[in-house]
Amino acid sequence: MPHEELKDLLLCGVMWEINETPNIPTCEKPSVQKQAPGALPGTPTIVPPIVPVQTISLSTVESMAARPGDIDSLCRMIGEFNHPLRRSATNVVLPHIAPNPNGVIVLTDMPGTEDDASGQILSGTAGDMIDKMLGAIDMSRDSVSIIPMLFWRTPGGRTPTKQELDLAKPFVTRLIGMLSPTVILTLGSLPAVEFGHVQLSSGHGVPIDMDGGAKLIPIYHPNYLALKPSAKRDVWDALQNIQKLLKTA
Repeated sequence: MPHEELKDLLLCGVMWEINETPNIPTCEKPSVQKQAPGALPGTPTIVPPIVPVQTISLSTVESMAARPGDIDSLCRMIGEFNHPLRRSATNVVLPHIAPNPNGVIVLTDMPGTEDDASGQILSGTAGDMIDKMLGAIDMSRDSVSIIPMLFWRTPGGRTPTKQELDLAKPFVTRLIGMLSPTVILTLGSLPAVEFGHVQLSSGHGVPIDMDGGAKLIPIYHPNYLALKPSAKRDVWDALQNIQKLLKTA
């Protein structure tokens, strides 16, 4: 590998590709950082930055995301990537990859508090609700992959900046390409805008044609449904659309 490419990987904190001795888990087994000795229960374990974040360029990230030839390798790269949010996150929240995929991907916004603590995407209350939603149309996490737009929780759960989203997006796009879904179900406004280029208020439940032949269907996030149960009817209609699309695919 040319010296300049090795330098790019070093700048981004990706050592595993160089020494081929990865210590980062695959998508199927996300890691959970242990509390430091003497730390109080619930105290976040801060992951220190490997290099100053300003040295990472978007073109470098795009080049990195294109290199792995399989999903496990891509997840190891995500696990070591020196994203600006890594400094304040407790855990890297890797995607959930379905062991028995049925052609559906759930694309959500970013890890919540419980996700950050557990290292699992869509855990806690939001996870319980999405599991019920999938179960209503005879699906489960066994058949549906779940990808967050960010793999690190933002401080205090604030809205991510454009730079934070842009530096993670090449990995998300690469994952979607590797999984080749028939349907992409987006949860909440952020992925609807970033990937479907549609406002959720006007495009809820309406299938959108994507490059590669997939259909993107934006729906409300489970957290919103917990606050506004009346919106569940709209979500139910959208979920039924997914069943119809899969039957005709």
